[in-house]
Amino acid sequence: MENQPKKKKSEEKHYLKFGKYMSKIGKKPINIPKEVKIKIEGQIINIEGPKGILILNLLPGIKIEIKEDVLSVSIASDIEQARINWGTMRSLLFNAVEGVTKGFSKVLEIEGVGYKAIMEGEKLVLSIGFSHPVKIDPLEGVKISTDKNQIIITGINKEKVGEMAAKIRAVKKPEPYKGKGIRYQGEVIRRKAGKKAAATATTK
Repeated sequence: MENQPKKKKSEEKHYLKFGKYMSKIGKKPINIPKEVKIKIEGQIINIEGPKGILILNLLPGIKIEIKEDVLSVSIASDIEQARINWGTMRSLLFNAVEGVTKGFSKVLEIEGVGYKAIMEGEKLVLSIGFSHPVKIDPLEGVKISTDKNQIIITGINKEKVGEMAAKIRAVKKPEPYKGKGIRYQGEVIRRKAGKKAAATATTK
């Protein structure tokens, strides 16, 4: 099969604006709930809702418009970075609207005899088999709470909630033999056979 001829720069610009290079995510409009207020001041976007306020920076080459409670994101420049930023900016705005209205949460589970998590004020204290408890401060805008063997992380910023959960999980990742450690709720741990079990299996 013969190689397809390369497109000219003028054709690339045309596709960038109107053709196959349109971002499937970027072109989706975002419905703005009645309880959410969005202010655009230059390159700063202020998003306020019942759960709090988030501030975003407008990415280069991107334009946003609000009409009749619908926010749309489009490309304002033909630079390649604008095409890359298009879907990213739309995702950031969508997550921000979701965050200030509903918020985000991650749940971690502790497994292991004697393992536990308690709160000291806003600080998380983990007793997970080390010689001393591990104390973790929450990130700004993130709240941590515990319920039996669960650690609940909540906040309006999706990235920070995810970062906080990953940081806590990294303290004691679940080991592959008995699964002891800290895991995400619903996370499946691939188990390995212990040395005794493996030896028994090979002798049969």
